Amino acid sequence: MVSSGFPPGVEATGIGNAAGEPSPSRRRRRPQRRDLRCPAHPESALTGTGRKYFLHLLTPEELKQRGLSDKRAKLAIQAHPVLVLSNEWLEELWCPQCGQKRWCHLIRHDRIRHTVRWAPRELWQQVAHVDPVGANPSVSEFSRREARQGDGRRRDGRTWSDR
Repeated sequence: MVSSGFPPGVEATGIGNAAGEPSPSRRRRRPQRRDLRCPAHPESALTGTGRKYFLHLLTPEELKQRGLSDKRAKLAIQAHPVLVLSNEWLEELWCPQCGQKRWCHLIRHDRIRHTVRWAPRELWQQVAHVDPVGANPSVSEFSRREARQGDGRRRDGRTWSDR
């Protein structure tokens, strides 16, 4: 009798079978992508640009709106003056059926399932240091004006190549 090094009644699992194939527990599955659907067109899948702006909570009232009790919300804010939500963020998503990018509020339930809705303007107040409507104050007026020249038109409506 050949000893395998395991106690009696215990077999090595996950090593493979006689054909050299890995056991079912060792097979790797392809990772599933997150399933994001357009609020206006549920049959259309959304694709993201990758940049996420996580929401920050500053008051116990904001925590209570998300289901925490009054006491726990106050304790959490006392312990951490700014709470960053890791399961809620704003992201710019592309819908091929709408033909445009829109800012969406995403809530993650698990790795695949998400709730997607259009981001209201008020949510941007919960994102730190970002205002998508206003211009960046650290960019000079000259740089802003030069960036607008990318479309090839001057202020009088003619192109730069028209002389």
